[in-house]
Amino acid sequence: MTRKPIYVGADVGSSRTKVAVLDSGKNLIGYAIKKSGIDFTATAQDCLEISLSMAAADRNDIAGAISTGYGRKNVTYAGETKTEIGCHASGCYFYFPQEITVIDIGGQDNKIIKLDKAGRRTSFKMNRKCAAGTGAFLEEMSARLDIPLEEMDGLASRSENMVKLGSFCTVFSATEVLENIRHGKKIDDIVKGVFFSVIRRVLEMDSMTENVVMTGGVVAHNPYLVKMAAELIGRKPLVPEHPQLTGAIGAALYAMKTNKAQS
Repeated sequence: MTRKPIYVGADVGSSRTKVAVLDSGKNLIGYAIKKSGIDFTATAQDCLEISLSMAAADRNDIAGAISTGYGRKNVTYAGETKTEIGCHASGCYFYFPQEITVIDIGGQDNKIIKLDKAGRRTSFKMNRKCAAGTGAFLEEMSARLDIPLEEMDGLASRSENMVKLGSFCTVFSATEVLENIRHGKKIDDIVKGVFFSVIRRVLEMDSMTENVVMTGGVVAHNPYLVKMAAELIGRKPLVPEHPQLTGAIGAALYAMKTNKAQS
């Protein structure tokens, strides 16, 4: 029996590793997401095995594999590497083939990528120098508030009187949070203020075009951030079915394109 070819994309971030498996029809048939940990190579291998199991496939079926992200050079099964910007752009344009501005909120950095109607990148900006506006910022705030990270989205959505934080700096924001707790402010209102700080920080990185796409692990686990963004930009952002996988899907699409070019 002839097995159908599959294409693998691995996005190894500093916080999470994502692997996506596509069939020849560009359908997502397997995927995995795990904490990257300290051994990127082992985590990428684990994610591949989980993804292949979900896809009912094995390594012999892989026609092409490309890696991206912070630890892209640690993926031993990838034949080639691509930049995060290129892969996120490819993954988002696959879902929304139109002129778009991509907002990717990751664990350690944010990206603003602009694409024209043909999917060509017209500009991009990244925030790497400061944790403000990233998943790391939310993790720090959840620790300061002694609240599980997964509960923050629900708390923010229940707020009726948001506490605004004046500083973008993670250290100074933490001090503000503690001051607000000391003055008896509600936790819901403080958390909403933290979320607002994240969105404000990201939106100030660049201007937005008509169609805005939001992706990344922070978006996947905190849908209230999308609602806040909609209120600030005056329109509802587009969100792919698997917002945390767009980079991996983009890498898999590159693997498919490379394989066809070599055939």
